[in-house]
Amino acid sequence: MRPVSYSRVADVATAIGTVTADPGSTFLAGGTNEVDLQRIHVARSRRLVDINDLPLRQIEELPGGGVRIGAVARMSDVAQALPVRRRFPVISQALLLGASPQLRNMASIGGNMMQRTRCGYFRDVAAACNKREPGTGCSALTGVNRGHAVLGTSEHCIATHPADLAVALVALDAVVLTQGPAGHRQILADDFFLLPGDTPDREHAISHGELVVAVEVPPLPMASTSIYLKVRDRESYEFALASAAVAVAIDAGVVTDVRLALGGLATKPWRARQAESVLVGAPATIESFRAAADAELAGAVPHGMNAYKIELGRRTIVRALSTVTGDARMVSDDGNPP
Repeated sequence: MRPVSYSRVADVATAIGTVTADPGSTFLAGGTNEVDLQRIHVARSRRLVDINDLPLRQIEELPGGGVRIGAVARMSDVAQALPVRRRFPVISQALLLGASPQLRNMASIGGNMMQRTRCGYFRDVAAACNKREPGTGCSALTGVNRGHAVLGTSEHCIATHPADLAVALVALDAVVLTQGPAGHRQILADDFFLLPGDTPDREHAISHGELVVAVEVPPLPMASTSIYLKVRDRESYEFALASAAVAVAIDAGVVTDVRLALGGLATKPWRARQAESVLVGAPATIESFRAAADAELAGAVPHGMNAYKIELGRRTIVRALSTVTGDARMVSDDGNPP
């Protein structure tokens, strides 16, 4: 049995100071990921600092049409918040599809951003895992890897990032606000999550004692008709095999702007910039959507059991784009499904 101490704080400065002073400590909000990892001895913090009393639950409208979401706001509250549902339905949909109602009532936005992979080898302390213990190897490379990543992988790690919300935030150019020993920072969501490279144990661009305090989503008029499409093994609570967060602006049948990010396929929430570059200036047709999907998945690297994800990713991108643009054909001119 491993002893763990617990303390509860009521202000941000105390929370940061308490965690910074102890390398073996960590922040605790809803605990839906951290407590699980503690129980299976993957996370081994000696001290949990409860931040649920911090004044970080607000969901505020920003000038111009953006929104600021406090880090301790619950997933269920954010999903139902009127400014989020009206201006950024992709965020609401990602939250509702991201967990069961019970988990959504507990899990916080900041904690969701900090959640760790659900790779079975990461969670099995008897398996080799560079993410859990750097330098031990990656069991998934030659193991059971049906659910693993095909984008953003390295020879050290192919674990899929589990996020739904973060995929939507990366698509919308959201900014993560943090506060730590060195002061305040603003980090673009796409930069907040790190590729594994040769340091897969480092997943986020923050340091020990640095606390996520809020997420700001900038104004984006076309996001009012955005969607989050999630493909999974079962319709009830399950992690994505492939997902897409999409917002598109069209003028006279031509794509003038687009935001596209992918989940379930990569080692981090994946901004599909290759697909976006193909789409801007192209006609809003199935053929263009397929060309964009092909461009984005061209660099995908399969690992045995997960090779199917490349085609699944293509179809997910095309279906999401077709849905958000209202293209009712859902098949190309050659009769093939998207």
